[in-house]
Amino acid sequence: MIDPGLTGRVALVTGANQGIGAATAVALAVHGVAVLLTYKRLDPAEHADDTAFPPAYGELRARNADEVLARIRASGGRAEAVEADLADPASVPMLFDRAEAAFGPVEILVNNASGWLADTFLPDARDRSGRALRPVNAESYDRQFAVDARAPALLIAEFARRHIRRGATWGRIIGLTSGGPSGFPQEVSYGAAKAAQVNYTMSAAAELGRHGITANVVHPPVTDTGWVTPEVEAEVRAYSPTGRVATPEEVADVIVFLASEQARRVTGQVISMS
Repeated sequence: MIDPGLTGRVALVTGANQGIGAATAVALAVHGVAVLLTYKRLDPAEHADDTAFPPAYGELRARNADEVLARIRASGGRAEAVEADLADPASVPMLFDRAEAAFGPVEILVNNASGWLADTFLPDARDRSGRALRPVNAESYDRQFAVDARAPALLIAEFARRHIRRGATWGRIIGLTSGGPSGFPQEVSYGAAKAAQVNYTMSAAAELGRHGITANVVHPPVTDTGWVTPEVEAEVRAYSPTGRVATPEEVADVIVFLASEQARRVTGQVISMS
C-alpha cells in the first residue's frame, strides 16, 4: 500500500456523522490523521412522509457522530466530534479553536456538509425520482447557500488566515460538489450553491498555492449515503459508465489521495468520478 504521508496531520471534516463525511473521517484516521468531525442532527420528520426516500434515511440524518468516533478510536485513531450549525457564521472560528485545542492546527479541510433540498422554477410537486419538490424562494436559497456556499467560503478563509499567520507551508482544502456549470434541474439552489463553492475553492487554489496549500473539489457519482432507492439504482445501472452506485468509501479514497503527498502538485482541479 502506498503511504500517503499523512501521519500526524490534523483534519476538519464537515458533515461527518454519516455518508461521505463519515467515510472520509475514518479513512483519514486510518492513515494517522487526527480528525475533528462536525455534524448537525437533522429532523427525521423532514422526509417522513416522502415515500421516495428509504425509511431509514431520516434516521441516518438525525444521528450523532458517536458511531464514527467509536470506529476510529477502536482502530487506534484520534478523533473528536462537535455538533455545529454551519449556517451560523460564529461556528467557523469555534470549530478551528476546538480542533487546535484537541490536536493542533488544522492542516486538512474537507468541506462535505450540505443543506440539501430539492427546489425548482416549475410548479411540479415531485422530481424525476419521485421526491418532493418545493419552489425556489428566499427560504430555499438561504438554507442552501448558507451551508453549501457561505460556510465553505468562511471555513476556507479561517483556514487560510490561521495557516498564513503561523507561517505554515503545508495545507489541503478539499470540497465536494454536484450538478455542474450547465445547472441542476429540480435541485437548482443545490446546484447553484455547489457551483459557488467550486468557484471559492478554485480561487483558493490560485491565491494560496504560494503558501503550500492545494485546493481541489471532488464531484462524486451517485453515491449511496442512505437516500438511494431501487428505482435510482436501476437508473444508475442503465446510464452510469460503471453500471453501479458508488459507496461513500470510494469517494473517501479520492479525498485521501487529494490530501496525500502524492497529490502535492494537484491543485485547482474538479475531479469527476464515474
